[in-house]
Amino acid sequence: MPNTATYRRAVSALPLVAATACWGAGTVVTKQVLDDIAPLTLLPMQLTASCAFLLVACLVRSELLTWSPATRRLTALGLLNPGLAYALGLLGLVSITASMSVLLWAVEPILIVLLAVVLLREHVPRRLVFALAVAVAGVLLIVYQPGADASTVGVVLTLAAVACCALYTVAARQLLPGDASLPVVLAQQFAALAFAVVLATTVELAGGTGWSLGGHSAATWAAAGASGCLYYGLAFWFYLGALRDLDASVAGSFLPLIPVFGVAAGFLVGERLDARQWLGALVVIAATAAMAVQRSRTEHDGVSATGL
Repeated sequence: MPNTATYRRAVSALPLVAATACWGAGTVVTKQVLDDIAPLTLLPMQLTASCAFLLVACLVRSELLTWSPATRRLTALGLLNPGLAYALGLLGLVSITASMSVLLWAVEPILIVLLAVVLLREHVPRRLVFALAVAVAGVLLIVYQPGADASTVGVVLTLAAVACCALYTVAARQLLPGDASLPVVLAQQFAALAFAVVLATTVELAGGTGWSLGGHSAATWAAAGASGCLYYGLAFWFYLGALRDLDASVAGSFLPLIPVFGVAAGFLVGERLDARQWLGALVVIAATAAMAVQRSRTEHDGVSATGL
């Protein structure tokens, strides 16, 4: 009969799948909204809606955040993700398709493993190193577009956003308490909202496009709010809830599902990939799946060695 820890890990897979669905579909919805709203304006709009949603959820569930040194550091992580990470991601999404964006996010588990090695001194088996190399090759197939200079900046910004999220996952897993994931998400997103407001205001004062609130229809405002609740509120709630019971690298192994949901949603709005990009997508997903299997076997061997 499976022990309690094994059962909790299995149950934790459900919110992880839900989180990837929210991020994948949310990317496509956000891309549509970016046609009408500037990215640095959209970010605080989305985060405001998300914070309102999470605040209501906290009040309904009577969950409060207990302040401690660890929770203060967790709150500060909100400046990194979704603050800086999604500011970069939205700026990148302006010049690439939603399908391209979610496929680039498939590199996140690779970065999570690399950061775990560098920051946590984790040992990486040779098979995992090989899978990493294959995944990188797949990403190159996805992003290489001869003569497509307009999308280069979008690709670079998106990959920078992915790196921020990978660092966030490793750091959050070390600090996350055993409960109260919902208040932690709310605190982080309030911090991210403050960052987004300061960023948009600074860009506006510097002569750029920071704020563009006028002239939007009620449907556009509603779409921005709905995408914020999906992309930030629900997704981060599911993800941090799962991280309480899983290692960062194990949680990261589910992230290749984001392209699956994102490409499916992108197909519904008319986005298409060429044959080379589909091949790259399959290579990345296959390589990250191999990483997940390797992690699962390592964990199983560790459990067996302890006699559990």
